[in-house]
Amino acid sequence: MRKPTAIRIWAMVAALCIMGGMGCKQQKTREPQIPELAYRLKWVFNTSAAGELYAMEHGIFKAAGLSVEVKPGGPEKDAIKELELGHAQFGVASADMVIRALSQGAPVVVAAQLFQINPLQWIYRSDRTVIETPADLAGKVLGVTFGGNDETIMRALLAKYGIAGSEVELHSVRYDYTPFYQGKVDLWPVYRNAQGIIIEEKLRQAGEKAVFFDPHGAGVRFVANSVVTTRDMIEQQPEVVDRFISALLTGWEAAMDPANSDETIRIIHAYDPDTPVDQIRRQWAVTRKFVKPSSGFKIGTIDVSAWEETERIMVEQGLVQKPVNVRTAL
Repeated sequence: MRKPTAIRIWAMVAALCIMGGMGCKQQKTREPQIPELAYRLKWVFNTSAAGELYAMEHGIFKAAGLSVEVKPGGPEKDAIKELELGHAQFGVASADMVIRALSQGAPVVVAAQLFQINPLQWIYRSDRTVIETPADLAGKVLGVTFGGNDETIMRALLAKYGIAGSEVELHSVRYDYTPFYQGKVDLWPVYRNAQGIIIEEKLRQAGEKAVFFDPHGAGVRFVANSVVTTRDMIEQQPEVVDRFISALLTGWEAAMDPANSDETIRIIHAYDPDTPVDQIRRQWAVTRKFVKPSSGFKIGTIDVSAWEETERIMVEQGLVQKPVNVRTAL
């Protein structure tokens, strides 16, 4: 008797399945997996995370086929370290964090630049202190956080305008603003879209007019919040990276649209209930200028020359031992 071939055997099995004699189960089509991504912010939920919060609340990440967990940041939650450890796939970091990481061999990549203008500025009283040009910083008492970005930026300003260290007094800044309120310090570093609004209002209530000194306007560009990921993520899952960045920037464009301002402010307040709505409204208006400097500007654009300037400043001040060629990580 001739042995049945493999084809005849499978044909017999198929026939039996059709007749139900073997109770065969139909193979189900596998549903595509939804990528689960962790995204670590640089700081807590506030106006600086307006785009992320808008994208979450309006299902923009979900519509892109992504499951994204947006996690608040803080001093003990470094986004770049979490990328290296595999605890997050995306994060927010300032340029100095990226450049330091690159100098240590970290495979970090910048996928988008959220802030086109660094919100770090110095507040001062216009009736007591006159700053018409950066050269007027000479002879002033300047608040800086030693070891912080504000010290780096201020030293770059002084060097740019030929002001010697002996011509100014650098006052160590803490969380207590009392030295500034008492007039012991002429210029105090603040984030213009956060503490700057609070201090400005307090001075106004005291009958004093606050003005802000903007390093960016003085020609010192030091890049702030940007979106980072790893080189492995870029190379192994480029389509996921594209979808994530596209969804994120869509959220930011919507959040910065004046037509959506009320909705954006409502969302931010839901995540930041301790900040009054009126204050969030002012924070939103200032943040918008930093993220979208003009109506036709495309949010997320990477300012390569500003990144290179940031790198140069850090090398000159010895914050990194040698250039890292940051352009290759953008």
